[in-house]
Amino acid sequence: MAQILGSQRGRDRLARVGAIVALMLGASPAAAQVQVRLGDPTRTTYSELHEALRPATATADSVLVILRAGDSRMLWPLVRRAVAGQGDWNSGLLALNRIAELREPASQDSARRWRERIESGALTPPPETDLRDLLPGLHAVDLELQRGRASDLAVLADLLPRIPGGDYDLGDAWVFGRLGEGAADTVARRLLEATDSRLRIRYLTLLSFSSDTALIPLMARIYVAPDSFNLPLRIGARASDGLLWIGTRASVVALLGARAGAKARGTYADPRLGHADLDFLGNDSSLVISRTGKWLTDWAAVLPIGK
Repeated sequence: MAQILGSQRGRDRLARVGAIVALMLGASPAAAQVQVRLGDPTRTTYSELHEALRPATATADSVLVILRAGDSRMLWPLVRRAVAGQGDWNSGLLALNRIAELREPASQDSARRWRERIESGALTPPPETDLRDLLPGLHAVDLELQRGRASDLAVLADLLPRIPGGDYDLGDAWVFGRLGEGAADTVARRLLEATDSRLRIRYLTLLSFSSDTALIPLMARIYVAPDSFNLPLRIGARASDGLLWIGTRASVVALLGARAGAKARGTYADPRLGHADLDFLGNDSSLVISRTGKWLTDWAAVLPIGK
């Protein structure tokens, strides 16, 4: 299998993604959880692990093998090799996502054993890695099995009271993003009702894991004017990322309109909001291309009209 961004550059970028998202969530410990989508003709390609992931490349082929695996027999070895420093680290992270989606009962004991070994310090991490980055993925395996036994509403009911105190991790967020039964609407209402800015950031970041198209208007309005929602201006990047993760033509068009609205309003004009040599909108544009492989207008031209 081709290496999936196993370079130092890739590991550094993964660490930054995990640290930034965990900081916005306000949860601990800071660890990585990955969002990757490829091969869905109705939505944008999206990856937090790969620079401009594109179909019909060696990297994309490797990703699709993991995303389309029908059982965990070829996935757990990817995790083992990553932990042993003998395989690609990012492949191990992505394999845990797919294991969680498969909801195989036998994976629950495996996930718990791995978690116990990592938390006890029984394993030596490969160079320049942190085995705690695997904990959210292992947690997601357990949560998805719980979701299968109970219901989406039960999983949501368990999560909601833990959010104000930050008693959750990115595995919770990843599973939340896949809940139906009005989960996104529930958290969106809580965001709008919350008076504390930090709590609103947590709710917004959770929402950015959801692909529910009902969120498009809210995410677009937040991007145009985060301050009107009692949110820091920099958090507009979360709204942009949420629209990219939804990934439909409507969400892409909404983000284009929101960018124009923010520019006209001067929302991100303060140069202190920039990054390196780019202003805020320029850096956001760079992230769009990095995570989806091409610019918004290109996506709008090829995605089907619909939600």
